[in-house]
Amino acid sequence: MPGPVFLEGETVSLRTFESEDVEWSHELVNHPNVWGPLGVTEPTSLADAREWFESSDDSGAVEFVVSVDETPVGTIRMKPPDEAFGVAELAYKIHPDHWGNGYATDAIRTICGYAFETRRLEKLYAVCFDTNPGSASALETAGFTQEGRLRKHWFTEGERVDVLQYGLLATEWFDEN
Repeated sequence: MPGPVFLEGETVSLRTFESEDVEWSHELVNHPNVWGPLGVTEPTSLADAREWFESSDDSGAVEFVVSVDETPVGTIRMKPPDEAFGVAELAYKIHPDHWGNGYATDAIRTICGYAFETRRLEKLYAVCFDTNPGSASALETAGFTQEGRLRKHWFTEGERVDVLQYGLLATEWFDEN
């Protein structure tokens, strides 16, 4: 049974990540079009995915399943915030069957509202490879600004790639919303 909806976006719902979602998430992260752009270097076993789920409650991260009409289309995660500085990193993935629909952008915007309005964080940041223009576009459309480029910082899918860092300040969020 899917977890309850926690946050509603314009087109997506963010619901709690439940044990029933582990197998679907495991298939998503191992999808041939997903693991490379995520920087995953080894396949993840279902046992590893279940172990991650069992230990994730202790991390302080907030993990959601991104759903459209109760169908899972991806995940989004706010890593444990640095409480002293009021910053947290976002990470997300959308199944390739659902790319190009704006679901990543809507999920990012929705979790930003939660981070800034409810958790009162000062800044969110995210990274993506320069070879993943869809991810960069989702961040930029959600209001993030590219803050840096780590040149040839990661090796994925047989090549060295630049890592782009994006950030969004709470003041920018409130000015736009």
